[in-house]
Amino acid sequence: MLEGKALVEDTDMPLKMQIQAMSSASQALDLYDVFDCKSIAGFIKKEFDGKYGNGWQCVVGSNFGCFFTHSKGTFIYFTLERLKFLIFKGASSP
Repeated sequence: MLEGKALVEDTDMPLKMQIQAMSSASQALDLYDVFDCKSIAGFIKKEFDGKYGNGWQCVVGSNFGCFFTHSKGTFIYFTLERLKFLIFKGASSP
């Protein structure tokens, strides 16, 4: 398990959910090749949809830009191994 080696860059998630995010990322890296970012992201999304309800989004890669609206308390951006992980639950703009 690699979750102890993750570097959280930004988050508004409760600590328990942060730990789940890093644990899911670590599990995905154990299951999939580090270059299979689509499968890694899909695994994490399914984990979060199952545990916290539908609507989660996950982006995994080494170089990406993004702009999004998220529900309060559902956002984390961290680095693990050579990859960046962005996990959030979408929200509607006012």
